[in-house]
Amino acid sequence: MNKANIKNIGVFTSGGDSPGMNAAIRAVVRTALYYDLKVTGILRGYDGMISGEFKQMDRKSVANIIQRGGTLLKTARSDEFRTKEGRAKAYEQLVNNGIDAIVAIGGDGTFTGANIFHEEFNIPIIGLPGTIDNDLMGTDYTIGYDTAINTVIDAVDKIRDTAESHDRLFIVEVMGRDSGLIALRSGIGSGAEAILIPETKTDINALIHRLEISRKDKSSKIIIVAEGDDVGGAFEIAKIVKDKFPGIDTRVSILGHIQRGGAPSCMDRVLASRLGVAAVEALIEGRSCEMIGIVNQKIHFTQFSNAIKHNTDVNSELLKIVDILSL
Repeated sequence: MNKANIKNIGVFTSGGDSPGMNAAIRAVVRTALYYDLKVTGILRGYDGMISGEFKQMDRKSVANIIQRGGTLLKTARSDEFRTKEGRAKAYEQLVNNGIDAIVAIGGDGTFTGANIFHEEFNIPIIGLPGTIDNDLMGTDYTIGYDTAINTVIDAVDKIRDTAESHDRLFIVEVMGRDSGLIALRSGIGSGAEAILIPETKTDINALIHRLEISRKDKSSKIIIVAEGDDVGGAFEIAKIVKDKFPGIDTRVSILGHIQRGGAPSCMDRVLASRLGVAAVEALIEGRSCEMIGIVNQKIHFTQFSNAIKHNTDVNSELLKIVDILSL
């Protein structure tokens, strides 16, 4: 089956961590061992590749990690890898350690680097979409997204308890500098009065009108704001609301990095496991420079150059649902 004659697969995580990365590492390692291949863990992403931070991995090295958040292999962003000299050092380290193929787990920055690296040195690379933002083309869901939105839901449910008790308006800011998919789904799931995302221009007058209608007959109100919203985030929205409704007790809650952590959901564990197995098999079959995703419940391959093109189209049905259910 090993058409590409691969003997040693390197695996690393890069960029922002996401729940399910450990499950993906576990799947890559155990699948490689299943096919009698060596597998080498590369610590701290591209930085570790440049400095030669490698460790041989076996079945026991990935035991009891499927339920853990974060990443066993650590992660980092590398300025040096952005240079041709840095990439040359990384390739030399791979050659010296007998690594002849790579599984890269990360997001658009990871795949941008992988694409250039493959073009320069022709080393086989397969990518797994590990990012909570769900903003990569070529997969219905990324590893970590399901856990992140459930973390937001859990937090907002708790915030609503205190909002209800004090007749307060809470403006909750979630991650999403360029993508509002965390805000959109978690906002619908938590029953938010309004959801503000980077992909659509915020209509302040419509927001004020919505709050005007609801303020008399709703004891609690929640607005979900993606950090990349065009108004400037939760504090700017809060300032506008306070100026218009000085009688409403308005508070801001920034959820921040709690959205990245925690045990991955079952959905993320299964997704990561499926993609990890498929990544090793893809390398064995001679595929390269592609990200593996799931589209319509089936394994799907997308060239790195296409995967990193951010999808700015928002599901119009979801936006309609927000308008209908926020009344």
